[in-house]
Amino acid sequence: MSISSVTSEALQLKLRQLLPSQQGFGTDLSASDTIIPIVDLTASAEGSDVRPDLQNAIAFGSQTAFSANNNTDVIANSPGFYRIFGVSNVTVNGFSKECNISMSDGLSTKLIFQHVLGFGSVSTSSSLQFDFIVFLDTGESISCTSDNTLCFIGGSSRQIADINGALVQPSGFTPQ
Repeated sequence: MSISSVTSEALQLKLRQLLPSQQGFGTDLSASDTIIPIVDLTASAEGSDVRPDLQNAIAFGSQTAFSANNNTDVIANSPGFYRIFGVSNVTVNGFSKECNISMSDGLSTKLIFQHVLGFGSVSTSSSLQFDFIVFLDTGESISCTSDNTLCFIGGSSRQIADINGALVQPSGFTPQ
């Protein structure tokens, strides 16, 4: 077994960046002709780690539809992370109309999406798509509201992670 010095300044710099505690060590990198196997025990090496875009996928068994048309519908009320997407359609025929999505902790409400059309003498419609991820803590909920029969908001939600951030895989998916 022979040991030789590695004189690459780029490798030395990378070592100092990745291992700041070794910056003042003062010795050069060295290499050995002995092969040392490395076993990667991370989730990505075993194949159970899924790309984020795939992990956020909607699956038949893990999505929940919601809609509101002159009413309020609770989208989710369990702790965790949720992907929420859909469309809001508002039609005006003389009076202001609105659809919105809001979060509540039981004491106060915060608006997170609002689609409003103002007063108008001519019938006008507007549609907006939405797609976002929210976090609900214990005791919190998220709801959608339509204030008139000429307003519709609907879509789908799926829990993508629990309250601790552990990913919730799409229904029916089993990593290999």
